[in-house]
Amino acid sequence: MEYTPVTPFRRTIDAAILKHQAATQEDLPPAGANKWEVLRELAAARVAFGLSDRDLTVLQALVSFHQATILGGNDSELIVHPSNKAICERLNGMPCSTMRRHLSNLVQTGFVVRRDSPNGKRYARRYGDEKVAFGFDLSPLVRRFQEVCEAAETVRAAEERYKRLRATVSLMRRDLAGLAEYGRSLRPDQGVWDQFSDLAALTARDLRRKLEMEDLRRIEDALGSALDHARSLLDGCETENMSTNDAVSEQHYQNSTKDSYDLEPRLEKARGGGAVRETPEVANSPLCSEDEGNSTATIDDQLMPNIPLGLVLASCQEFKAYSEQPVRHWHDLVRVADVVRPMMGISSSAWDEAKRYMGPEEASVVIVAMLERFADIRSPGGYLRTLSSKAAIGEFSCGPMIMALMRRDAA
Repeated sequence: MEYTPVTPFRRTIDAAILKHQAATQEDLPPAGANKWEVLRELAAARVAFGLSDRDLTVLQALVSFHQATILGGNDSELIVHPSNKAICERLNGMPCSTMRRHLSNLVQTGFVVRRDSPNGKRYARRYGDEKVAFGFDLSPLVRRFQEVCEAAETVRAAEERYKRLRATVSLMRRDLAGLAEYGRSLRPDQGVWDQFSDLAALTARDLRRKLEMEDLRRIEDALGSALDHARSLLDGCETENMSTNDAVSEQHYQNSTKDSYDLEPRLEKARGGGAVRETPEVANSPLCSEDEGNSTATIDDQLMPNIPLGLVLASCQEFKAYSEQPVRHWHDLVRVADVVRPMMGISSSAWDEAKRYMGPEEASVVIVAMLERFADIRSPGGYLRTLSSKAAIGEFSCGPMIMALMRRDAA
């Protein structure tokens, strides 16, 4: 065709349309562009270009009328000329007025150019070897493909930063709630734990809705300050507990026979009473001593171990190979025990039973202590169930196990 029109048929023209019409006069990239890849990248960056999902649906219908997969390659024709009825049929019966509204937005944003015939009809004719087509020009999709790809990458990077920041805030909120509960049981005289619990609850409520990046950063700063304050208070508590319990290591505990055992230990309860009879393997376990049966604490009193955390960390070293972060509080040791437990062959039911009767903290001490003498224990799951049964009737304490390990290291 000798002349390419730039004005639409019986429609007003504005600066945006003229700008995009002039841009289409430039040469296309020789390699062209895959039409489905263009649509995929444009879907990711649609907000940056002022497009909606329905706009892209209409654009996809127009692109489907182009037979080739590559737009612009091998001098392929980039003008499609479907009727409004044909477009609406491919849009699953979308009303024609709705289709025209979304099509107008595609023209305004410059991803589709109208090439109207003198009478406004859409058609294609051949004059010898020359083909003349009037309809919708898809060449802007090829010409702006690089621009679309860059915008899509920017959007994906921003979404990834948002997801990571939201995940960080969620983890910080969980840690603050756990530290507040732990600190309240350790130092109930400090009123700041209620403030930390309230902050964690409010953060959980805020995370239920879509937050802006600035809001997430503000919450992250508030949680970071609260976590630093909580850790400083708990570090002081741990230091005080260790200093007041140093005399424990000076007491003498008689060690039992260090024989390994082959069979899974069991406890048999008498029918008429609450007495228990333990197998010789448990009595001669390398992690037990004669003082272990002297504990008269009840289950309610065993919410926390009767030894300081520092003593446990000094006696048990093997678990550190499975911990990505240093253990500073009891809840850190519980997390490590959750990781180590399945590696030792201890079932989840045995682990849940131990936490129910001993408490999570004391059960974690038992796990890391068993790991120290893992080569001498033939049935870790059965051994843990036996200790849980003893803890259920108030005849178990993890203190003698740690003392036995300390004497082993001192020998």
